[in-house]
Amino acid sequence: MAQKRDYYEVLGVDKNATEDQIKKAYRTIAIKYHPDRNPGNKEAEEKFKEAAEAYDVLHDPQKRQQYDQFGFNGPTGGFDGFGASMNMDDIFSMFGDIFGGRAGFGGFGSAGRGAQRHRGSDLRLKVRLSLNEIAHGVTKKFKVRKDITCSHCNGSGAAPGSTSDQCPTCHGSGVITHTTQSIFGMMQTQGVCPTCGGEGSVIKNKCHECGGTGVVKGEEVVEIKIPAGVAEGMVVNVPGKGNAGQRKGINGDIQVFIEEEPNDTFIRDDSDLIYNLLLDFPTAALGGEVEIPTIEGTKLKIKMEPGTQPGKTLRLRGKGLPAVQGYGRGNGDLVVNVSVYVPKELSKDEKAAIEHFRQSDNFKGDAATKRSIFQRFKNYFS
Repeated sequence: MAQKRDYYEVLGVDKNATEDQIKKAYRTIAIKYHPDRNPGNKEAEEKFKEAAEAYDVLHDPQKRQQYDQFGFNGPTGGFDGFGASMNMDDIFSMFGDIFGGRAGFGGFGSAGRGAQRHRGSDLRLKVRLSLNEIAHGVTKKFKVRKDITCSHCNGSGAAPGSTSDQCPTCHGSGVITHTTQSIFGMMQTQGVCPTCGGEGSVIKNKCHECGGTGVVKGEEVVEIKIPAGVAEGMVVNVPGKGNAGQRKGINGDIQVFIEEEPNDTFIRDDSDLIYNLLLDFPTAALGGEVEIPTIEGTKLKIKMEPGTQPGKTLRLRGKGLPAVQGYGRGNGDLVVNVSVYVPKELSKDEKAAIEHFRQSDNFKGDAATKRSIFQRFKNYFS
């Protein structure tokens, strides 16, 4: 059997942590390792239970004092093995405190796990976006196969005209009481009734279409709005568009994973766009106007100064991508990296002209210019 970890270590707080700090730490871990977010992941489930056990002790002043004084080996048997007596209903019964009495995650509330049993599962989709779609935002339509509400029983799970009887296990309360032994004596906790799922009643005759679940397999066309500025690897959550919850439960969500299509014109750097400008030698030497493409599809005219050097960078403020909702403000920049084009083939007259220029010291570059170019490349690769 693995050695138990210190409760403070489990929650990632120090021994002087306040009750609010302990609560906040547990909430973060509970969301991260929640069974709905990690279906079938036994390691995540164990960490979820471990955190619940640590919180159960540390948020209670008496238990915490006992633990601080004696560790896992208290005077009446201690905390060793305490987690084994906690089942998932016990853990979810604590969520009303952690999430302020509201549904915290996946439809849980202070009433326990009944809502979770009737919450539809989430669906996951991938969407591949062009840079233009990312710049402006886009609405995509998907035909999704999923659980939908049974139209025959309207999601109740009961055959038309059927009645419900009081649950024989919980006698209509929807909850059952667990009694466990702790260092402070016998403790009672309430959890959702496993027979009726917290409803307090049991259907007499189940709907023949859905078998009493209230959901059937079907299809739905779902419109999903992707905000502007999203990036590769981001997930857009669409509440209530996932699988329908059984017996008029809560619908799951759709999680849309973002992928980006490569772009032939721009390179993306967060909210900035990088454009590599290939400048002809005469314009680099003499100066002049050039056109720069934008993500909007228009052209911008910018003036190049005489003697523009390869490697020069121009920054056009606000011409990049918008910041995604809730992550920054405004638009990024359009960064223009200047390269100078050198033709591979020359005519006889062109060669003669360049040979003439070669004799001029002005075309050889002075020491200051060479140092500047060296420093520019050094900064680029550092």
